[in-house]
Amino acid sequence: MAAPDAEAGVVILGSGLGGYTLAREFRKLDRDTPITIITADGGEAYSKPMLSNAFAQGKDAQTLALKTAAQVAVELCITVLARHRAVRLDRNAKQLVVRQPDGGETQIAYGTLVLALGADPRPYNVEGNDTVRVHSVNDLDDYAAWRDGLAPGGRVLLIGAGLIGSEFANDLAGAGYAVTVVDPAPWPLGRLLPEELGRELAQALTGLGVTLHLGRSIALLAPGGAVLDDGTAIAFDRALSAIGLLPRVSLAAEAGLVVDKGIVVDRLLRSSDPDVFALGDCAQTEAGPLPYVLPLMSQARALAATLTGTPTMLKLPAMPVAVKTPALPMAICPPPPGAMGAWVVTGSNKDRKALFTTADGTALGFALSGTMVAERQALAKEMPALLE
Repeated sequence: MAAPDAEAGVVILGSGLGGYTLAREFRKLDRDTPITIITADGGEAYSKPMLSNAFAQGKDAQTLALKTAAQVAVELCITVLARHRAVRLDRNAKQLVVRQPDGGETQIAYGTLVLALGADPRPYNVEGNDTVRVHSVNDLDDYAAWRDGLAPGGRVLLIGAGLIGSEFANDLAGAGYAVTVVDPAPWPLGRLLPEELGRELAQALTGLGVTLHLGRSIALLAPGGAVLDDGTAIAFDRALSAIGLLPRVSLAAEAGLVVDKGIVVDRLLRSSDPDVFALGDCAQTEAGPLPYVLPLMSQARALAATLTGTPTMLKLPAMPVAVKTPALPMAICPPPPGAMGAWVVTGSNKDRKALFTTADGTALGFALSGTMVAERQALAKEMPALLE
């Protein structure tokens, strides 16, 4: 594969961890090709995983921002267009139509385009949600809006007890907020943990003061209050939804790129257009969408090599996920979607090890809690690769 067009250069749509990591990795290999990053937000460099454990550390949005867009631009010798939103992709002309902060539009040409668009919070729809602002925290702007309006010690209704919901529950309760969690699953991280570990996490969160309504859903929302499907009434000051993310695919789909759950890419992270690539939460690799940090970093390194003239196939070993719940440290390496097998759990109380094994005893995934988390790297080496 040839290096990017030297005149039009590389345009990266998105300034999250994917976009900025790709730019950094690219600059290690090529100092001269123009790089332009277009981002709908402020373009600050920050660690997105910190958003779900920043309250207990007393960090506001300004503190979480490590560098401004201008500082990143100087550091990497790139152009960062903050508060610019892409509204249309013209693949024939190899141009993006971009809405500027003043509302006007401009066209930006590219030699190679990389979509690092991320994902949007899954919409939460229930009777009465048009009367209540249900927040979601997916970027620094969201975090600022959520934090700025939450009074110390306030009552938080947290919808969802998955990975991010459990992290937020631990963080908010640790910061002194009265947290109530509602989720239809019978235990936290219901899709990732066997029952024994899920029950231990529930007990750990309850020990922090979190009120859990598991196996329940919200039937009605109203200002300051919610009613569950069993009739339980919950009072709250602010509501936060953490029910998952949906890859941002509309721009790609409208431009005629192949999309499924995400923007479909090959092992080079190339879309159905040879000049358009995708990585991170918006991309769907052969292993499916991978909404975690470690796969994203691997994608950025491989794509940087490919875009600078060395085609590099994406390879992903098993990559355990650390769950940021200090009340009960956990590490999870999920089995492949649709895998047939069962959990085998050893240990007791908070210190447990669960292996997801097939009928012949082959381990395909694991979940660890408490002191067993120390085994995560050794166990990861025994797990099948996500992409070989």
